[in-house]
Amino acid sequence: MIRVNPEIVYRVVELARGFHAKEDVVFPHETEADTDVWATQVLAKHTQDAIYEELRSTIESLESGQQANIVALMWLGRGDFHPGEWAEALAQAHERWTPSTAGYLMSTPQVADYLEEGLALFGYSKEKIFGLRRKRQ
Repeated sequence: MIRVNPEIVYRVVELARGFHAKEDVVFPHETEADTDVWATQVLAKHTQDAIYEELRSTIESLESGQQANIVALMWLGRGDFHPGEWAEALAQAHERWTPSTAGYLMSTPQVADYLEEGLALFGYSKEKIFGLRRKRQ
């Protein structure tokens, strides 16, 4: 089971969508072997952006274990792991955790979709978490 509040994950999803929707956020088609290099380049232009800062600070304010849960959710939603491999995904995310985890997440194209899909695989939805109901037409 995930060990990070799904509401926080949905906040990351919302902020990531807002940040990635900006016209000047560009991801390279081919990345260098050192992901941190191109991730830093992608994010460097946006340090004065309010959405960027809120997204970064939201992720960085989490404990390393919570950040690892978010990374594992992203991997799960991306299809790198299956739900039955959650413990393995989480262990790998803990092993690979670095202080630049926020940058890794923020510079991953479609991170919002991957996180939302990862939560869905655990039975979470935005509607369930926030009690939103669709209006009947």
